[in-house]
Amino acid sequence: MGRHVWGKSVGALVLAVTVAAASGCSSSSDEDTAAKPAAKAKTLSVADATTTFQAAVTKFDTDGGCLEQESGTCWEQMQALMKPARDLRKAANADKGTGPEFWSEAYALIDKMEDGIAVGEDQGVPPGGMTNRIDVLGSAHKLSDWLDAHQTS
Repeated sequence: MGRHVWGKSVGALVLAVTVAAASGCSSSSDEDTAAKPAAKAKTLSVADATTTFQAAVTKFDTDGGCLEQESGTCWEQMQALMKPARDLRKAANADKGTGPEFWSEAYALIDKMEDGIAVGEDQGVPPGGMTNRIDVLGSAHKLSDWLDAHQTS
């Protein structure tokens, strides 16, 4: 009989541990990490994002732009303009002083830049062929002009 009681006790203990694990019981260190939300990335102000984007366009122009016509020779410069454009879009989305109607033309230009980057590489300037440089670089310059004409601060 002693074995039978001992077996039931061990069985009950195993069952209790299994139920506790399945129900999500955890240690206090797990609870501490679950209770703390991840740090939210800070969004730039529209003024800061505009300044950063304008500086990237100016740097592109000052550095000579894309002089080579071969594909792949301008990808880094295209990426260097895309990051501040994305930051500008985030800042515009967070801006409470203006609405989406104000930013609609800027959003369209950033979307066109995104379409050019979505190709995944610099297609260069093939004779008579398509290029994604116009979408990215041309739209970046148009966006820069738009920002000059539509001061937000």
